[in-house]
Amino acid sequence: IVDETCNLQEAAAKIKASKIFDNSTSCSSENNLVIVNSIYDQFVKELQNIGGLLLNSDEKKHLQGQLWIDGKLNRKILAKTAFEICKEFNLTKAYSEDNSFIIVEETGVGKSFPFSGEKLSPVLTIFKAKDFTDAKKISNQILEYQGKGHSIGIHSKDDHRVLELGLELPVCRVIVNQAHTFATGGSFRNSLPFSLSMGCGTWGENSIYDNLNYKHFLNLTRIVREIDGKEPGLKDYFQDYCSQHDSKNLDQL
Repeated sequence: IVDETCNLQEAAAKIKASKIFDNSTSCSSENNLVIVNSIYDQFVKELQNIGGLLLNSDEKKHLQGQLWIDGKLNRKILAKTAFEICKEFNLTKAYSEDNSFIIVEETGVGKSFPFSGEKLSPVLTIFKAKDFTDAKKISNQILEYQGKGHSIGIHSKDDHRVLELGLELPVCRVIVNQAHTFATGGSFRNSLPFSLSMGCGTWGENSIYDNLNYKHFLNLTRIVREIDGKEPGLKDYFQDYCSQHDSKNLDQL
């Protein structure tokens, strides 16, 4: 998510660096951007200024036919540079070697809108959101379609919005103002363990939610002795409820 409070130039630079790394073969590469309406046009220009190639509707349709064959990603186009994709598949006449990633605009999410899913190529899908609330809604739809449990990035100066994402969306990581690919895999500048495998919790039908690391391979032995019991009574369990709803029975507990 890119909102109106962030530094647009910094956000665009981080997104580009992440998107072009290993030609977007990482599952942590920015796959979709949800941009709030008030900065949408300005931010798209920022992306174009640093190498993004925005396709028109006809070019987008042509790319879709090349990127998916019978509903499956075409392996001949995966992990190629944006320049190679444009050249080999005769995508557009407007490309140049300065174009490091391709941008397509999208309005829907799901199987009928394949650009909203995984692409494993330097193709970045962008959505326009009315406001931050709408951006959360669109992001949730994307996660429910593909990526549930993994992570979401946000470029914003509003900590309340960051917290909202953590509380409301089905993700194990909220990456704040960072290049997503590099941040999710762990960094000396954030608290995530270094890893190439990101647990997605039960949202993603995984057994772990954390970045897979050495701690998950340790066997721990517990030495267990008896201690003085501190067993709670009924009043400990129910006194808050009774004091609010059934005070007459509080003394009977």
